[in-house]
Amino acid sequence: MGFVTIFMVMFCLMITSYSSTGYDPLDPNGNITIRWDILQTNPNDYEALVTIYNYQLYRHIEWPPGWSLSWEWPDKEVINHIAGAEAKEQGVCNQTLGGQIPHCCLKNPVIIDLRPGAPYNKQVTNCCKGGVLSSMMQDPSNAVAMFQMNIGNNRGSTFKFKLPRRFRFGSPGYTCGDPESVYPPTKFADDGGRRWTSAIKTWKVTCTFSQFHASCTPTCCVSLSAFYDPTIVSCPVCSCGCHDQPGSKCLKPGKLPPILKEQKDPDKGPPLIVTCTRHMCPVHVHWHVKESYREYWRLKITISNLDVYKNYSQWNLAVKHPNLKSVAQVFSFNYQSLNQTGPFNDTGLFWGVRYYNDMLLKLGPDGNVQTELILRKDKGDFTFSDGWVFPRRVYFNGHECVMPPPVQFPRLPTERTQDDH
Repeated sequence: MGFVTIFMVMFCLMITSYSSTGYDPLDPNGNITIRWDILQTNPNDYEALVTIYNYQLYRHIEWPPGWSLSWEWPDKEVINHIAGAEAKEQGVCNQTLGGQIPHCCLKNPVIIDLRPGAPYNKQVTNCCKGGVLSSMMQDPSNAVAMFQMNIGNNRGSTFKFKLPRRFRFGSPGYTCGDPESVYPPTKFADDGGRRWTSAIKTWKVTCTFSQFHASCTPTCCVSLSAFYDPTIVSCPVCSCGCHDQPGSKCLKPGKLPPILKEQKDPDKGPPLIVTCTRHMCPVHVHWHVKESYREYWRLKITISNLDVYKNYSQWNLAVKHPNLKSVAQVFSFNYQSLNQTGPFNDTGLFWGVRYYNDMLLKLGPDGNVQTELILRKDKGDFTFSDGWVFPRRVYFNGHECVMPPPVQFPRLPTERTQDDH
């Protein structure tokens, strides 16, 4: 247990070096931006349109639990009506004077997306996806969510508009800053773009992701192998935990998983139970150097889901490797470079083909996806020596995976012979 504790502390310190501040070296400008537009004001209420943009290249919001958004009202505000989303709780509204009972009277409302198929009179543009927000690179058309509210107060008297404070984006790992005024306010197209209207006032809130804030425990690991070395380098022991750690749950091979109890909250995911392994990670990535040709080399990547209950929809894999600037062909996965315009085109994003392998199923015979790549051997850079053909960093669904140390990477026969002497 001493070694495990030290390993976990070292991992947390490593990712804290850049993650606790919300800075992602693979996506330095990535964030969740919340835009709050005032569309109309009246003596006792106003209309607000809230838009959530996922400006992250490869990190998406999946269900469960899906996105949620909360804030603190500065005064006695209530949500009279909402379309495109709903408040998780109504709260006690008996202090409201007359009229229709508000949709939500809480000081800190929690707003969640509507599910697909919601009634038309409750929908707005870009709503009703069950809280799913795609990444900008995978599906930019589904990287935005919207809802509209009528906001009043529970005094029955005139009040001055005050912007909410202490915004929170409910997905794990996100921290939101203070609202900032935007000028000029948002413009909206009308009459097919022939006329443009403007919001009365616009604010924005920026939320950034930190893996350290999301979880101090890793969620994936990487193993390595190559055609020139019979050794398979496994994931480091206890990469994501150990059997004897308090609260650790795993399913031994051949055993049936426990029956799931009905969840009181349908947006809450099932408990984490993985198959018992030495690394105890829910997701295992294997990198295999398969073949060498005269001008190219071939690579196989396999992603295995070892979670007993959870499926991963719209999964993605981000990889940092210097030879990704010379990808010749990718089979059965979508692929795109993450930094096409930067000086170092060494990071790429893989994700599944829609309706074919974009869902990584839970533990079982079909609980894996795989691809093969052909890469050009760049003169002056390419070598099989010193583990050069193995990745520098690997991320699954935006979480960095635990890699074996470089001294354990598969080696050429000549390197192994030198070590023997």
